[in-house]
Amino acid sequence: MQKTLILAIVSPMLLAAQDRPNVLFFFTDDQRADTISALGNPHIQTPVLDSLVERGYVFNNNYCFGSNEGAVCLPSRNMLLSGRVYFRHTAKAGGRNTRNYASGDKANFADSMKALGYETYHHGKIGNVAQLIHKKFDHSAYVNHREERITGEPGKKIVDDAIEFVKNRDASNPFFLYLAVSVPHDPRVALDKYMKLYDREKIPLPKNYLPQLPFDNGEMIVRDEALAPWPRTKDEVRKHLHDYYAVITAMDRHLGRLLDSVDLDNTIVIFSSDHGLAIGSHGLFGKQSVYEHSMKAPLILAGPGVGKGRSDAFVYLHDIYPSVVDLLGGAVPSGLDGKSFVPVIKGETKATRNSVFLAYKDSQRAVRQGDYKLIRFPQIDKTQLFDLGRDPHEINDISGDSNQRQRIEKLTAEMKRWQGEVGDSQTLQVANPKPAAFVAPTGEALKTLLDRWRGIN
Repeated sequence: MQKTLILAIVSPMLLAAQDRPNVLFFFTDDQRADTISALGNPHIQTPVLDSLVERGYVFNNNYCFGSNEGAVCLPSRNMLLSGRVYFRHTAKAGGRNTRNYASGDKANFADSMKALGYETYHHGKIGNVAQLIHKKFDHSAYVNHREERITGEPGKKIVDDAIEFVKNRDASNPFFLYLAVSVPHDPRVALDKYMKLYDREKIPLPKNYLPQLPFDNGEMIVRDEALAPWPRTKDEVRKHLHDYYAVITAMDRHLGRLLDSVDLDNTIVIFSSDHGLAIGSHGLFGKQSVYEHSMKAPLILAGPGVGKGRSDAFVYLHDIYPSVVDLLGGAVPSGLDGKSFVPVIKGETKATRNSVFLAYKDSQRAVRQGDYKLIRFPQIDKTQLFDLGRDPHEINDISGDSNQRQRIEKLTAEMKRWQGEVGDSQTLQVANPKPAAFVAPTGEALKTLLDRWRGIN
């Protein structure tokens, strides 16, 4: 594991609202943690994000906690803005909607920032979002995410409007901008000038590329997985990666325009995404798994009070809310699952938790402690164990090694401890496991599947 590098020097914030810095939170959709050049991917062009990395603080192990549905973005965004894991989300958005949302009546990011004297502004995709908390912002608007994605200039509309807002607002109080763009989620369309920046044949496949996952993880034919036929060919994966990289580069350009419009000496900039994406890793295409490529997301902070550094500390997306409040000198509300990682940034500690737990519906659970990660698939009675220090791409399953039995028992106990802490009642051993084999749909079955998912976001 990479050792923690701490170079941050943090000064205490003054409590008067007018003396606090602005906060700009740029949040993307479906962006893997390994899609920033400065963080080790020389095959993608992200000059603006690279500049944030160079002057800011990076968390290498930032996770989405998981999901209770295939649209992972919905619980992810609700956890982000509430600071509470999705097992706590029981509110309804109204009408015939039966999905669970984070309540706007409990402590939330918007209300906490307003209490600190901020003018709060949200603009993001519509659908699969934290609707009840969005209503708490002083300004809240939605962009048609399908239209935003197919312009060839993804992120432009949200950035244009944010620049206009910053330019014309009353600056007597600081602003909190939460800009939740809907890219690089598919459909991915980038102008030719961005596509031409990449030679498709030279884009490397993921190191854990497989034509097909060799077992049924419980979510093999969800919408995201129907974006490409089985087996996943190398050419098909490269095609998707080409579009993915070009869209990220286009978005990076518009983020740069936004940063050019604000006073960076008086603005804390936060960049992250709701989760990652497979795109050929492990033979998968979506985010509906607890593998690193799907549950990890980039997290960069830069600006006054942050300093420069990198950390391997385990953090969650739902830690961002209490951390920002803490960084600004506010009181973190009680009852949150999120923990402030400001002590890590300040160099007071190397970690705020010693393990991370991941959950996906009733089919997948994982726990990581140190370099070791245990994954449990209860519905098919399957276990995997990876040494991420030696095998960061989760290629070599060592669960069958008799020397690992004690470690598996220890990690299983830690997984159960987490389940009790967060209110997860899923058993890790079902009475009648399903067959583990996955048979990919073909012919009419595949056509029916594609027709079912076509056009659904």
